[in-house]
Amino acid sequence: MSRTVLLYAAMAAALLAVGLLQSWPLALTILNLCLISVVMALGVNVQWGVAGMFNVGTMGSAAAGGLAVVLVSAPPVRAAWTTGGGRLAIAASILLATTALAVVIWRGLSGNPLLRGVAVAATGLGGVLLAQHWFLPATAAIEAVDAASAGYLGGLGLPVALSWVVGGIFGAALAWPIGRLTAGLRSDYLAVATFGISEIILAVLRNEEWLARGVKNVTGLPRPVPYETDLQAAIWVQDLSAWLGWPLRDTASVLVKLAYAAWFLAVLLVIWWALDRLSHAPWGRMMRAIRDNEEAARAMGKDVARRHLQAFVLGSAIVGIGGAMLVTLDGQFTAGSYQPLRFTFLIWVMVIVGGSGNHRGAILGAFLIWFVWVQAETAGLWLAATGATLLAPDNPIRLALEAGPAQLRYVLMGLILVLVMRFSPRGLIPEATPEPPK
Repeated sequence: MSRTVLLYAAMAAALLAVGLLQSWPLALTILNLCLISVVMALGVNVQWGVAGMFNVGTMGSAAAGGLAVVLVSAPPVRAAWTTGGGRLAIAASILLATTALAVVIWRGLSGNPLLRGVAVAATGLGGVLLAQHWFLPATAAIEAVDAASAGYLGGLGLPVALSWVVGGIFGAALAWPIGRLTAGLRSDYLAVATFGISEIILAVLRNEEWLARGVKNVTGLPRPVPYETDLQAAIWVQDLSAWLGWPLRDTASVLVKLAYAAWFLAVLLVIWWALDRLSHAPWGRMMRAIRDNEEAARAMGKDVARRHLQAFVLGSAIVGIGGAMLVTLDGQFTAGSYQPLRFTFLIWVMVIVGGSGNHRGAILGAFLIWFVWVQAETAGLWLAATGATLLAPDNPIRLALEAGPAQLRYVLMGLILVLVMRFSPRGLIPEATPEPPK
């Protein structure tokens, strides 16, 4: 416990140092991004740390959460609905009816596997071809409606905070069929399968412009906090700015970021409380038993595949919530920004460095890794300026620092991983090992 308190205190001191030495808006920006990273890291920790599932399809869940913000909170494009909404609804109805018919055929022809497979395949192919008759003209008409600024259906215009819940639902709904398809795969095969499926999801989002504008991006999304310009016009904000001695713009920016932090912290506390209760419940103990010895758990009558599916869906739902929060903070949905480096590698490093299986460790790891990732470029610029005064102009170290100070973040990521794996292989705050019964 003392080690945990010291590590958290050091992380808080680092954030305070950024506020004192650089700027408070920057410190609060880092804090908000850290809180979102914590939510995603907790989702991955449920899958890997608790259940032992090697899922690298984090990008798909995060993108599904981001899409929820567009579909729930963006204003609807009336002209697009009028032009192609009806035909799109007909295509969706045909696909739903095809799915229902395929399920009936699959169950009705269980005695003849060959005939069942052929009938289901023919039904699916026929349904897709029939739906395309309405789907393709509908999407073409929707994308042609004010293509420069719209070209998509828009959303429902509901409060953006509701989209975070829907983001979790989208992440879970997306994970369920994936979990069913990949059930029984070993860790390496599961990683390949989940990564490939996440890339398929991202390819759909980048190319189906009628859904979320593809690579054209959806900007100007609603936010759950006031705008800076509105705060600057408020008398109490002007009085607060004068009392603090800050520029009015900085005061408004700090207030907005504090409001975001309050929202994100509330969501994080709810998720952490729920996961902590689950960890100490029979479900959590059973999942750790399955993780540590799957064969023994199966021999004791545990449904391992079902429990893995539960952990997979739960973790993906939490990542979906984090993805929705990130899009809300950015104010835009950018399909091309979902890169493995940010949404897979960094989240995994957070869990590994913090301590897989321990939610407190995952929280610390998320804060530490994202803080280093953001501040590494600043440190690189400072080292480059220092090297310019201490090193000769042709010194290779000075040339490397001046050429790419941002590349220092990759060096630091690797250095942190090596040091943690060498001196604390179970993470900075490892999972508590239960004492054997006496």
